[in-house]
Amino acid sequence: MNVSSKAVITVIGTDSVGIIAKVSGKCSELNVNILDITQKVYDSTFAMIMLVETNTLKISFADFADAMKQLGKELGVVIRATHEELFRTMHRV
Repeated sequence: MNVSSKAVITVIGTDSVGIIAKVSGKCSELNVNILDITQKVYDSTFAMIMLVETNTLKISFADFADAMKQLGKELGVVIRATHEELFRTMHRV
């Protein structure tokens, strides 16, 4: 089975300075390439979706997902990293 080397990172929470910088910085630290990013602020709620390439990760995907979740706790937002195929399956209409 050919597993995709792409993942979707979602970030939801109260807007604050530096969210994008810190999430993209963590990706860079772990050798994850950002392919696409979209973000929006609704009133004071920040929402971001990133498509990233994970084939050069320095750690396992599970550890990457945990690191992103921990970063979310530090920033006061919810961050989830999901394999692209699982994300697409979960959101298929």
